[in-house]
Amino acid sequence: MKFGVPLGLVHPGIWRDLAVEADRLGFESVWLPEHLVFATDLSTAVYPGTDRPGIKPATPLFDAPAYLCAIAAVTERVRLGTAVYLYALRHPFVAARAFATLDHVSGGRAIAGIGAGWYEGEWRAAGIDFATRGPRLDEAIKVSRRLWTEDAVEHHGEFFDFPEVAFEPKPVQARLPIIAGGESKAALRRAATLCDGWISMPQNLETIGPQLDRLRAYRKDAGLADEPFEITVHAYELSGPDEVAEWEALGVDRLIVRPWRRTGEALQKLGDFAAAYRLPRYS
Repeated sequence: MKFGVPLGLVHPGIWRDLAVEADRLGFESVWLPEHLVFATDLSTAVYPGTDRPGIKPATPLFDAPAYLCAIAAVTERVRLGTAVYLYALRHPFVAARAFATLDHVSGGRAIAGIGAGWYEGEWRAAGIDFATRGPRLDEAIKVSRRLWTEDAVEHHGEFFDFPEVAFEPKPVQARLPIIAGGESKAALRRAATLCDGWISMPQNLETIGPQLDRLRAYRKDAGLADEPFEITVHAYELSGPDEVAEWEALGVDRLIVRPWRRTGEALQKLGDFAAAYRLPRYS
């Protein structure tokens, strides 16, 4: 099992230190959330499944791939992912360039965790039709794959249209991994058929089953059942090391864990977790 650390669940003031410690303690990855902008009008900000806004307009926002480039400079092994980046809010030139740059700066450690998004106000502010976010994202993924692998790319699609261009340098990784978030049928189908993996919302052993079943069904229907596919789960309430075997039996490859409750205890609790779960500590 690989273990990831959600940097977005602590104060930004310790992101760097927590990433450095995660790298030293043997965690496999660190993850940053992302939004482009928050509108002050909260009428479209009610988080799905709740009756209250899911954002606070005054929350500081950072460019996630750019911030991860800074973290790459002070770490050696830990992989650098976004959970998740709103890829289709940008032109594929912009998004693909951001992750290709991160991959180079980090020596091939980038993971593009992407999603269609839930917050309509952000799309309105950017002048993009929220209703098109799913197909727009699908097209952006396909375009980015070509930009990262082909010498010259010309594209005339529903949302993006451009003449032949060169896109250099290519990512360090022969296939820079794209993993999709979201738990709707459309999001799960996107992950299963267009991406290299899926990343969940917070889940536990009792709630994850239906999503995994749908992913496997979509993979089978697409003839991809035997191809590599990585499953990442945010699992914030692990009962202990013995639970890991149950996640592995479900086919989960990575758990993003939060062994702390408050920012002030995050560094200490991360070390306690690494010791309890016998991660390969580095000096």
